Amino acid sequence: MSDTTGAGGATVRVGAIDCGTNSIRLLVADVDPTTGALTDVRRRMEIVRLGHGVDRTGVIAPESMERTLAMTREYAAACRELGATRVRFVATSASRDASNAAEFIDGVRAAFAEHYGAEVSPEVVSGDEEAALSFAGATGGLAAQGVSGPYLVVDLGGGSTELVRGTDHVEAARSVDIGCVRMTERHLVGDPPTDEQIGAAARDIDAALDVAESAVPLAGVATLVGLAGSVTTITAHLRRLTAYDPERIHLARSAPADMVVACDELLAMPRAQRAELPYMHPGRVDVIGAGALVWRRVVERVVDRAGVTEVVTSEHDILDGIALSAARRA
Repeated sequence: MSDTTGAGGATVRVGAIDCGTNSIRLLVADVDPTTGALTDVRRRMEIVRLGHGVDRTGVIAPESMERTLAMTREYAAACRELGATRVRFVATSASRDASNAAEFIDGVRAAFAEHYGAEVSPEVVSGDEEAALSFAGATGGLAAQGVSGPYLVVDLGGGSTELVRGTDHVEAARSVDIGCVRMTERHLVGDPPTDEQIGAAARDIDAALDVAESAVPLAGVATLVGLAGSVTTITAHLRRLTAYDPERIHLARSAPADMVVACDELLAMPRAQRAELPYMHPGRVDVIGAGALVWRRVVERVVDRAGVTEVVTSEHDILDGIALSAARRA
């Protein structure tokens, strides 16, 4: 497909892939590079657990790699079929940490060569770039919705969490190695986790947040914005949705105390009870407790430091940032 013209000027159809520790996601969208206006063509998300065991072993397991590459082949074919003229594939925490990341990168290149028909090289981005992409995706429409900055954008992933402060642009950012998969594997092995396991995980989380706060000041933050599957699922739980509904989750505003209660409820549930929740993706059942613990500690800290009175949940995140960056590349 060639570039088209819309009300804002020339638009380009792009493919964006975000490959994280727990999930792989695709966005094909029409983007106006000048205005940043983005119109979804297709969004997909699959739980592939690329980072399963990486915290312990330092390598991507063969079965995890094959699951992820199989989905990559599907995504490459979708980019071709939907006419994406530019594709950017971003890999994050697990691919930074694994000693066999080069094998994964070669597999992605082969998948796109065969199923898309052009070379796409996955980019194993730094934590700082991951943070910048998340910020761009999350904050694009906030001011227009009356949500004021400075924002603290928190992207809570499977292996890492990014904290980014800014209003019109990134002012400070830090990525730390706390995420729902990493904390589950390292600490929360009980079903439900024991008080001792929760305490050990909380100490890890708090130590990492101390490091993040040394680079990203929290005083003066006006709005806390949470991104990614753990936060959106916790928000769905808080709102007692009867099914996962992105439109009801996006830009939902919640009282911090209510968010903390929702986190505690999910952390305390056995996995069988979590699995029965109508908005729970099966691939999040065993890791949402750790995601809830990370998010609770973040919310409590930002309330303490900045006095925020509401928490905003965004369905727009690094995937939207990747799409915008792809459209703006020459």
